[in-house]
Amino acid sequence: MIELHITNEFSRLRSVILGSAKSNGPTPKLEDAYDPKSAQHIKKGTYPVEKDMIDEMEAVAAVFKKYEVEVYRPEIIQDYNQIFTRDIGFVIEDKFFKANILPDREDEFTAIEKIWSQIPKEKRIQFPEEVHIEGGDVMPHGDYIFVGTYREDDYEKYITARTNMAAVSYLQELFPQKIIKSFNLRKSSTIPEDNALHLDCCFQPIGKGKCIIHKRGFLEEEEYEWLVDFFGKDNCFHIDKTEMYHMNSNIFSISEEVIISERNFTRLNKWLRSQGFTVEEVPYFEISKQEGLLRCSTMPLRRD
Repeated sequence: MIELHITNEFSRLRSVILGSAKSNGPTPKLEDAYDPKSAQHIKKGTYPVEKDMIDEMEAVAAVFKKYEVEVYRPEIIQDYNQIFTRDIGFVIEDKFFKANILPDREDEFTAIEKIWSQIPKEKRIQFPEEVHIEGGDVMPHGDYIFVGTYREDDYEKYITARTNMAAVSYLQELFPQKIIKSFNLRKSSTIPEDNALHLDCCFQPIGKGKCIIHKRGFLEEEEYEWLVDFFGKDNCFHIDKTEMYHMNSNIFSISEEVIISERNFTRLNKWLRSQGFTVEEVPYFEISKQEGLLRCSTMPLRRD
């Protein structure tokens, strides 16, 4: 059996599912794109190629090996995108949740069935059909669970709206002792700079009581202000629109002190080091063209 324990984003990591870019398939057709950034690169002819993405993911696997993290990988499905494991599931405390993702992506979960089957049955949670939720929107944080959502009446119009308020209510029922704090995110199906696909595309807590945040990712200014007050203004690293587009908030913590970050995030990485973090830089630019980065492609199973 696989042991589960996740209560935040940054305690010492012991085991994780890392996605795979092997047999990723050809460049999708424009009408099959799930997000505006992928669509942008399909149009421009700059969509990432498999070899480059494999190399990038192996660089992350090497960092995990360095820090003695146990790494699980999905089984390979021929010509199928299996990079973003965070979308398809997540762990809170000792429970493994199967996300309710876009129907076209359902097979991604079958590739981790062997891992899922090693979790005690009573710890495996599946959501009702009306609950839409993806792991990129869910962040355990001690007594809180932060959840990105989209509350507007035109929810159905957006393929980029991935987590609904039914999910927020359902999590509150499952964790009555926790505060479920939801954030209404800005969505766009056509302009990637205006689209917070998931909460981790515009915000992420890291160690030492700090966070990375982008104000314009939030539709309600008071919800953004709540986070700034919660962490303290001096503990918030604010990223601009371009940095959000390049996914600067989507890094990944191995511990309170160690963070994996993209090597081109010059301003962020300099600030992290100035705050006492060890920054393990990796190339991840090609994967970022699909509007996901390091947090999106990792699903932590156990932290200290």
